[in-house]
Amino acid sequence: MIFADTRLTLVSLVVIVGCFFFSWFGCYKFFKRTHAEAAVCALIAGSPTIGFLGFAVLDPIYGDSVSTGLVVAIISIIVNAITIPIGLYLLNPSSGADGKKNSNLSALISAAKEPVVWAPVLATILVLVGVKIPAAWDPTFNLIAKANSGVAVFAAGLTLAAHKFEFSAEIAYNTFLKLILMPLALLLVGMACHLNSEHLQMMVLAGALPPAFSGIIIASRFNVYTRTGTASLAVSVLGFVVTAPLWIYVSRLVS
Repeated sequence: MIFADTRLTLVSLVVIVGCFFFSWFGCYKFFKRTHAEAAVCALIAGSPTIGFLGFAVLDPIYGDSVSTGLVVAIISIIVNAITIPIGLYLLNPSSGADGKKNSNLSALISAAKEPVVWAPVLATILVLVGVKIPAAWDPTFNLIAKANSGVAVFAAGLTLAAHKFEFSAEIAYNTFLKLILMPLALLLVGMACHLNSEHLQMMVLAGALPPAFSGIIIASRFNVYTRTGTASLAVSVLGFVVTAPLWIYVSRLVS
């Protein structure tokens, strides 16, 4: 799947991972957060919620096509199999039981034990090697897939309800990075690499999606960056109502 369009894969990989690390660096340097807080910030502001909202947003606009599935699959693999494991690796060094930083190897092992890390990595490997799931299992996985978005939104809603809303320069920064900088970078790099017009439009809109709900769930799991993270998610979701039509128009205009 990821080799079906190499340029689309490379552009998505470079830009999304680049924005992820830019978010981490900005949160750590500009807002003086800890390594762990910056890691959760990057998981939220540097990752689009493609797995939960990708098809829900792209299908009504571009149709239920192979191209839509390709874009969603590629970006989902990048987010779930690359940025989330990196984020948990960056998060774990400061979570040692004795209050001391763990070694790099210990942090890597600790991150790899989390289901949110090994499950998508395992799924990606199975897809790449061509392993087919028995057809008899389809109803079970279809049920999980259909419940996925609803459960994620419900979990994010519980987290939002548990914290008082706040707005700050840091939240504005996170929102700008997610809704403006990432799709803009995808658009410019995609144009420079002469991506297919339809793929470019879908990639830009996918990059403009609100922050990944998994970042909020991880924030709650480790009790790190929860209040600012949930507020960033709320503002980004509201902002997406405005920026989504803008990016649809701009990407169609220039592609």
